[in-house]
Amino acid sequence: MAELLTPPSLRTRLGSRLVVGVFLGVVALADIIAGGPAFAVMVGLGVMLIFWEWAAMHRTPRRWRFAALGVLATVTLLTFFGEAPMALLLLGTAILVLLALSIMVRTAGKRWISTGLAYAGLPCVALIWMRGQPDGFHLVMWTMALVWATDIFAFFAGRSIGGPKLWPAVSPNKTWAGLLGGMSAAALFSALYGHYADWGPGWLVMLLLGAGLALVSQAGDFFESWLKRRAGVKDSGRILGRHGGIMDRVDGLVPVACLVAVWAAA
Repeated sequence: MAELLTPPSLRTRLGSRLVVGVFLGVVALADIIAGGPAFAVMVGLGVMLIFWEWAAMHRTPRRWRFAALGVLATVTLLTFFGEAPMALLLLGTAILVLLALSIMVRTAGKRWISTGLAYAGLPCVALIWMRGQPDGFHLVMWTMALVWATDIFAFFAGRSIGGPKLWPAVSPNKTWAGLLGGMSAAALFSALYGHYADWGPGWLVMLLLGAGLALVSQAGDFFESWLKRRAGVKDSGRILGRHGGIMDRVDGLVPVACLVAVWAAA
């Protein structure tokens, strides 16, 4: 396969990947700026697609999928209308109920449904709640751009420097150079954005936050890669054609958004 991947074909793949990434970034940026219903709809639809891809990977029966989608829609609405605690209570209850049912039914396709609901539901509450805060635009913009910076610089540092692999059994293309490049970029971006937004923590705290969250973002990437290998699939879905599914694009954002929301609420 390696000999078939000539430099022109590699450039074509990178170019098309860049076009898709820029398009998704522009849509996300527009919705972050707009806030309100536009942002809530974007997040709500996004997490429903994430859950659908998760359920498809685990071959969850459709009636279970639709029940979980109803929970996610309700969680989205509750959070948008300022009822984040109620949304978390509903989400937690649904997770426990689905977990109990999956244990009782003992069907392989239902076994991971409660985990998938948590994976999609928690970042949904986190992002919509953060955008509704007084400094919500900066919180969400910092969170998403930090993950973007991590991914972009990890990719190019890994490609240009190469070196030892991080965890080849799970993600063969990830290198230590890429991880350090992504962490460095995220740390620098975090410090600069904290200064721009006039946040309280000093530059050192923001540097450490950026580097730590970049590490969390990469862990989210590895988790999704492990899920795909476990399910025997190359991509989480085909909604973006050969560029994969929504989970493939937001695997790092899922844990980072949750941690940032906890940090903002503290």
